[in-house]
Amino acid sequence: MAPLDPAVAAGRNLVRRALADLGPGSRVVVAVSGGADSLALARVTAFVAGQESWDLRAVIVDHQLQDGSADVVERTAKQLAAIGIDAEAVTVDVGTDGGPEAAARSARYAVLGAQQADAVLLAHTLDDQAETVLLGLGRGSGPRSIAGMAEVNGVFRRPFLQLRRSDTEQICRATGLTWWTDPHNADPAYRRVRVRTEVMPVLEDVLGGGVAEALARTADQVRADGAHLDAIADAVEQPLDIATLAALPDVIRSRVLRRTALDAGVNPSELAAVHLAEIDRLVTDWHGQLRIELPGGVACVRVGDSLAYVTTPVGG
Repeated sequence: MAPLDPAVAAGRNLVRRALADLGPGSRVVVAVSGGADSLALARVTAFVAGQESWDLRAVIVDHQLQDGSADVVERTAKQLAAIGIDAEAVTVDVGTDGGPEAAARSARYAVLGAQQADAVLLAHTLDDQAETVLLGLGRGSGPRSIAGMAEVNGVFRRPFLQLRRSDTEQICRATGLTWWTDPHNADPAYRRVRVRTEVMPVLEDVLGGGVAEALARTADQVRADGAHLDAIADAVEQPLDIATLAALPDVIRSRVLRRTALDAGVNPSELAAVHLAEIDRLVTDWHGQLRIELPGGVACVRVGDSLAYVTTPVGG
């Protein structure tokens, strides 16, 4: 018997660890695009699911962004069937809000989030995490962006955040899977592609290697700190009371304000630091400001000794 490929063994162990809380019969969905990362995740998950008696299936989302996308879906479904995974193909119409990448992501997550599953597995790797941290640094988006992607976020789980992209390709080679390469992943029109193909190689060269791992470790550390501060913010009583808010440290008050804005219906992907800074001025630098306009048709106002969120009046 041939020895087990180290990359395959590592992938299986990561899936076991990420889903250790699931018992027999748990419903697990793996999101598969046809690329190396998601095919590798499907392959190792199929093995672990057989041992753990999970109810495993796959979802392939066809964004219809390239000619022949239906053929990619068909080839992917056949490979999944060959390893014992039933796949559902879902075709979506990608909008334009936020640009093509954001629109495709929104459409994909809408499909995946609607699955009746105990866990939905996403195939983001350590390389994806490092790129996300760099992009967050470049935007100046603050610690929430630098924290990158969490291994567990509600129903979504990312078992491969400690695995390199090259390892997923090796899993495919070792198990006889043939992956599809998305042409968008080589298109320099996308900022993430330039980070991947231009910025990361330079950093690895200048800093002597290990940059991707270091960025991923940084994300883990920032995320842990952020989770602790979020817990403190969540425990604040009367989160709209001016006196209460004014007495909080800045780092806690910003989190409380963010939570109240989200509770009021503001889209988290559109809520920026500049919005929170203006809401903060209603507490710390009040000069009679009328209202702070927020994404999603919501405004924040100061009413006496309290903040309030109201619907933005039509026509201003």
